[in-house]
Amino acid sequence: MYSSNSNSTDYQKFSDATASPPRDYTTPTGIPVSSTQPYYSEKPEPRAPLPPKPQVPWSTGLCGCFSDVRNCCLTFWCPCITFGRISEIVDKGSSSCIQNGSLYTLIACVTGCPCFYSCFYRSKMRQQYSLHESPCCDCLLHCFCESCALCQEYRELKNRGFDMTIGWHGNVERQNRGIAMAPIVEGGMFR
Repeated sequence: MYSSNSNSTDYQKFSDATASPPRDYTTPTGIPVSSTQPYYSEKPEPRAPLPPKPQVPWSTGLCGCFSDVRNCCLTFWCPCITFGRISEIVDKGSSSCIQNGSLYTLIACVTGCPCFYSCFYRSKMRQQYSLHESPCCDCLLHCFCESCALCQEYRELKNRGFDMTIGWHGNVERQNRGIAMAPIVEGGMFR
């Protein structure tokens, strides 16, 4: 039926050596890289860690409660308010004075030991401001001298320029009030 001769000639007609190579249908992504640039597979050398900040002493002593009599009385009668104000500043506004003060009161009523909660904030404050851990560790200080420790933390933040009565957001607003900002341009193009 078919001759073997015609098959081989047809095959030779279509198997021309000048045919174009198959196309690459992938989409290019990224930035082309020159083949002349060397490729390094090594990880960069780790940077040396920054030296730790030198620790500084507290601006007032632990028993300097009477240097701010108003805060001393507030802390003695309502330590939850003093603690709430301190914790709002230490948390940089992520929690409010009311939230932390209420939790402090709840812990005080249920367990009778709010010092375990408040010592956490003293440690956090010491790390933020590179303060010495003195005269003893934070938990012992809060367990045995809760009022004195809260008064010292309050005075420290006050001496660092915070107005403790307006909270974190009020202090940020007060600080930014003196900075001139560019005017806001309304809308798009007009004819």
